Amino acid sequence: MISKNTICLWYDKDAEEAANFYAATFPDSKVTNVFKAPSDFPGGKAGDALTVEFTVCGIPCIGLNGGPVFKQSEAFSFQISTDTQEETDRYWNAIVENGGQESECGWCKDKWGLSWQITPRTLTEALAAGGEEGKRAFDAMMTMKKIDVAAIDAARKG
Repeated sequence: MISKNTICLWYDKDAEEAANFYAATFPDSKVTNVFKAPSDFPGGKAGDALTVEFTVCGIPCIGLNGGPVFKQSEAFSFQISTDTQEETDRYWNAIVENGGQESECGWCKDKWGLSWQITPRTLTEALAAGGEEGKRAFDAMMTMKKIDVAAIDAARKG
């Protein structure tokens, strides 16, 4: 069944590789279809993968091998909520160690340029609580790359 709303992500030529990585890394993620181009297209030849249907944590996506014209930017990111430091580390390390790069405040970028926010629920809960608890957690987060769950928990308590 074709989803009513699907996120389309532009890749130079590696949509299938990216989709397979996401499927192997995140729960409730899989590659569902690879469509081959019937003719030559910008950035590819007939028979190359043109689009790849996949899900990331249950969110339907299509990867489009559109060539080098457009690049990913931080204006779009996947935000993955985590429950523990171990889970945070697992996703962060998978992305960064597979040719990605660290950024600030829980953000990192995969090797295809797609941005990810690996966000422990304790941080989201602290920000939702607001007030001094939210401020302390926010201030602690602003000093981090990968989020340190214990440090956020300590900041929440004051």
